[in-house]
Amino acid sequence: MKLRNLVLLTVLVLLIDQFSKIYIKTHFYYGEEVNVIGSWFKLHFIENEGMAFGMEFGGGFGKLFLTSFRLIAVFAGYFILKKLVQQKYSRGLLVCSALIWAGAIGNLIDSMFYGLIFTDSTFHLAQMVSPGQGYGKFMHGRVVDMLYFPMVESTYPNWFPGIGGRPFTFFAPIFNVADFAISAGVIALLIFQNRYMKKDEPAPETQP
Repeated sequence: MKLRNLVLLTVLVLLIDQFSKIYIKTHFYYGEEVNVIGSWFKLHFIENEGMAFGMEFGGGFGKLFLTSFRLIAVFAGYFILKKLVQQKYSRGLLVCSALIWAGAIGNLIDSMFYGLIFTDSTFHLAQMVSPGQGYGKFMHGRVVDMLYFPMVESTYPNWFPGIGGRPFTFFAPIFNVADFAISAGVIALLIFQNRYMKKDEPAPETQP
């Protein structure tokens, strides 16, 4: 598989990711929720300062560290992907690696630039503004999340120690397309690692 095709796949994921984030950020109030399919697939606008699926990480310094780490990982990811192509690893490994790389870039864009180019979403619809007129500094942007799949909403049985009677939701995390791309790539690698970690063997030459 050619590196060019993997870069095109990465660009496609990025376009979907950024379009969905910009649309939600400029058309939804913070915390607004709409049903897409029944009550189990919703769009729910939130932002987070840290890691995937809305997890937090260490305040302002942690945010700067995480964004810097993402930046280094994105640059390294290109060269790793290029090397995997040159070494002729399987298509499955290359596609999964491209998905992980695309997801890392998608969330890095939020972290680096959204604070510079968007107004705050807390009390009104965000607007795109000139760089430097936004809600935050360079590398201190918040990541936009919107995909919500509360497939089962119930309560824990009363006999559960400590949490009996409390509300329970499966699947509770709210995430974005970049998070999905990363998770899909990692999960596929874990499931199919024996198949994907092999190099493609050249086709045997046929005798005239």
